[in-house]
Amino acid sequence: MTQPQPTTGAGAAGPVAGQDLDAAVRLAYEWGELKRLPRRGWLRAGVERPESVADHTARTAMLAWVIAGLEGADQERAATLALFHDSQEPRTGDLDHVERNYLQAVSNEQITDQQAEALPQPLAGRLRALVGEYEGRASREAECARDADKLEMLLQALEYRQQGRGSMETFMQTAVAALRTGSGRRLGEAAMRVPPAAWWQAFARGVAPVRPEGSGNGQ
Repeated sequence: MTQPQPTTGAGAAGPVAGQDLDAAVRLAYEWGELKRLPRRGWLRAGVERPESVADHTARTAMLAWVIAGLEGADQERAATLALFHDSQEPRTGDLDHVERNYLQAVSNEQITDQQAEALPQPLAGRLRALVGEYEGRASREAECARDADKLEMLLQALEYRQQGRGSMETFMQTAVAALRTGSGRRLGEAAMRVPPAAWWQAFARGVAPVRPEGSGNGQ
């Protein structure tokens, strides 16, 4: 794979000054729609009041950071790619696999191109580059971010299954089959073993509490 030039991180660019930032604010409002946009696949599975696209994006970015760390890739870059992977959906909605069979969707690169057209340079170019890298699987970090997207779906399906909120087997099988990185596959296997409530049940079994600094030392 050709490694793209970095578009994130410290020192990537100097400050953007003297430019109209109204377009950036409009795009920020547009991205705010992701907080109110439900994930359509869960609705089709019978889940009432499912997670939003923004809910999904938050954990996807965190998982991309984890997978990239395990794979020896750039964690911050992978997390950034994941953060923007559904940033086009205020304009299209969250199309599921059934709808995609009947609608000829515009590519995410084309949507991002329009979203970015009024942004100050070099922001516009960086946003286009991030989305193009993710969609084209153009780096190890993009592969990690794409695995994070599927791993997050798997975790959410397991959580919904535990809550009795619909049939989740198809989602689980699809997610596991789509994982490509070695670390993503191992995390998927672990997710199938570890119940969603395991993290808080450990506290009920007596996990040692964190003591405030300076306590217990006679002060």
